[in-house]
Amino acid sequence: MLDRYGYATHEVLNQPSPLEDYDAYASDGTLTAIVKAFGAGWAEDRLVEAGRTVGSAHVQNLARLANRYGPELRTHDRFGRRIDEIEFHPAWHELMSLAIGQETHSLSWTERRPGAQVARAALAYLWNEGENGIMCPILMTYASVPTVRGNPMLAAEWEGKILSNAYDRRQIRAADKTGVTIGMAMTEKQGGSDLRQTQTYAEREGEGWRIVGHKWFFSVPHSDAFITLARTEAGVSCFWVAGWLPDGSRNRIMVQRLKEKAGNRSNASSEVEFRGAYGTLIGEEGHGIRQAISMGHLTRLECAISSAGIMRQAVAQAAHHVSYRRAFQKTLIDQPMMANVVADLHLEATAAAWLVFRLAAALDRDSENERLLNRIGAPIAKYWICKRAVPVVAEALECHGGNGFIEDHLMARLYREAPLNGIWEGSGNVIVLDVLRSMMREPDSVPALLAEIRAGKGQDRRLDAAIDTLADDLRDLARHEGQARRLVERLAVVLSASLLVRHAPDAVADAFIASRLEGGWSGAFGTLPRSVDAATIARMAPPAGAG
Repeated sequence: MLDRYGYATHEVLNQPSPLEDYDAYASDGTLTAIVKAFGAGWAEDRLVEAGRTVGSAHVQNLARLANRYGPELRTHDRFGRRIDEIEFHPAWHELMSLAIGQETHSLSWTERRPGAQVARAALAYLWNEGENGIMCPILMTYASVPTVRGNPMLAAEWEGKILSNAYDRRQIRAADKTGVTIGMAMTEKQGGSDLRQTQTYAEREGEGWRIVGHKWFFSVPHSDAFITLARTEAGVSCFWVAGWLPDGSRNRIMVQRLKEKAGNRSNASSEVEFRGAYGTLIGEEGHGIRQAISMGHLTRLECAISSAGIMRQAVAQAAHHVSYRRAFQKTLIDQPMMANVVADLHLEATAAAWLVFRLAAALDRDSENERLLNRIGAPIAKYWICKRAVPVVAEALECHGGNGFIEDHLMARLYREAPLNGIWEGSGNVIVLDVLRSMMREPDSVPALLAEIRAGKGQDRRLDAAIDTLADDLRDLARHEGQARRLVERLAVVLSASLLVRHAPDAVADAFIASRLEGGWSGAFGTLPRSVDAATIARMAPPAGAG
């Protein structure tokens, strides 16, 4: 009987092939349009290279391995000497080498052409589709450059290696390395986002400082240098702390444990103690929070870029799946309810991309108005896009059915990853307070924001009405802190709609306005009104040309 019938019980049918070995850049109509619109078309070749790398089966497997076999802490060597080394799977190092080799951490600082910030943001957006865990050290290294350039001594010693596109995995002193990465150490358990509660302290020793204290969340503890806060007699101050000293020994930074996180598992996050670590003062003593916030402004926008990239990957995976999976004699994407869901997800991801890249473009433009727009717009984007990433990924996962909820599928990893950017660099309430702070301390940021929103007037009467209402309500809402989240949500949605009517396909802009601005929007996906051509928009979502 066994010889006659064999062991096979069935042939595998109706299972889509994996979305792999495709160009994540060229197949993304929204991203290619953004790059062209914001003056970064000169970077097309390198973005295609990154898109092909990120979309490859090889990188997908590296990401799987890096998350399956996470970092491990080795506090001592076999002779009992304290070493505080972090061991990674080789996949992690290869991912870092690929992303840094493509200048994901540095392009905006090494290129002097218009659109450099947009081009680098596009690299970050793509690599967040590949593996989010490596983007923590890359974004902090990117954001450290203005701080380093503000200190001539630090710049002379560190800038060249920070901007190097050669990833050097060795955990040794920076002087012996071809390239370095930079970390940040701000959070303490008693204060969280309230940096005024910093209890770590620093005392002068010769021309340097000795730092003592405990940091509760310390990402990338194997970095070559860290920007940290510590209290002096003058108040909270900012310091540069090398990971290894000139004689090659480990600085007095003791890693207590690695955090067991829900997501971002390939990346090492830790608790550390500074036990008399040597540091160099950055900026003016007693004004460290201001220094940290200036760096944090870049990392907050980067969190929005990261979440937008996660959204794009989630929607691409879902749209690809439903384009090939069949049920009830139809491809899923041709089922009316599924078409509505996929179209709605595509609207959300498209709006997020246009919003965050418009603010990256403001970094490229040398004008006071653009600086003000970025100042108020970056926290708006950070708050809203990071909030929307969570339901987008959850709905995209559901499109796969049970397959999306198993660890073999990258959707499970995205699901765990999605909430993190809403916490990093300030949770929701802190970010919304930053929007209010920009209104109070730099009141000209409000006219700058309204001018950008009004640039979309005259193209849709519904948008025009929303803009007029927003302008009337803005000052009243801003006076009531309890309404601040509602205010920031409205600013984000109306600004997104304004950008879409100027740049996106007419069907996308019309559907976004009809669903988000005309009233009755619940925030759930698949609820686009009958007036929207959901089938046409849903067909925009799958990566073009991917089989």
